[in-house]
Amino acid sequence: MSLAVHPSEPDAAAVPRRGPAPDRASLTAAARIAVAPDGSLPVLDGDGPIALRRTRATGPYTRVTVVGAMSAPLGGDRLALTAEVRDGARLLVDAAAATVALPGRTAAPATYDVTLTVGAGAELRWLPEPLVSAAGSVLRTRTTVRLDATARLVLREEQILGRHAEPPGTLTTRLTVRRAGRLLLDQELGLGPGAPAGWDGPAVLGGRRATGQLLVVDPEFSGRPVAARLLGEHAVLAPLAGPAALVTAVAPDALTLRRTLDDALALLAPA
Repeated sequence: MSLAVHPSEPDAAAVPRRGPAPDRASLTAAARIAVAPDGSLPVLDGDGPIALRRTRATGPYTRVTVVGAMSAPLGGDRLALTAEVRDGARLLVDAAAATVALPGRTAAPATYDVTLTVGAGAELRWLPEPLVSAAGSVLRTRTTVRLDATARLVLREEQILGRHAEPPGTLTTRLTVRRAGRLLLDQELGLGPGAPAGWDGPAVLGGRRATGQLLVVDPEFSGRPVAARLLGEHAVLAPLAGPAALVTAVAPDALTLRRTLDDALALLAPA
């Protein structure tokens, strides 16, 4: 698995066409991050294809970059990444390249589970690169977020269906967010040939091959709620039932999608 450090053009066409998936059995790997309020990283533990590196940061954040140490996820892989932002700490997580889901030696789906915990007065910016669903792959991802009532969160997810000029694999993503123990957001999206009918229709992607979302949770929204509005032709900003806002977008390619979400991030949570 690999996820990025501010590439200039995060376009699916720029993702190289790799050869067949490596001839290896499926694997199980887990990685962990924990950041303290003084900026130290008492836990920084990569495993298997998930390599973690502390990288130079600007501003108040401790920065960790996820670097893919080998091709993953492949069919049958079980990957997990856990990040804990302790009370009063600030963490930015990005990555070194797009994640490319590939078929493996087994027809079993790959899974990738992310668990994020953000403590009192803490802040997390979770800004990975796109997830590319290559032809023939089957991947199920789940992101679970637990927030203190005073925590702040910026979370971006991007899904690209297929590399350049290829059909997509099957991708299921689920995002569940709880704030102060109460459910804030729980949504699931199925895309690709194994998804329920209609995923490519006008009510979902409308023939486009890039989709993504930006979730911003900020206690300050309690005093200045975000108003619903369109962001261009194919993105919408919606307030949630809590101090949070969700931007959902579709686009013809990854570059257009990223520009849309970057504009939304500058509007909602400038660095």
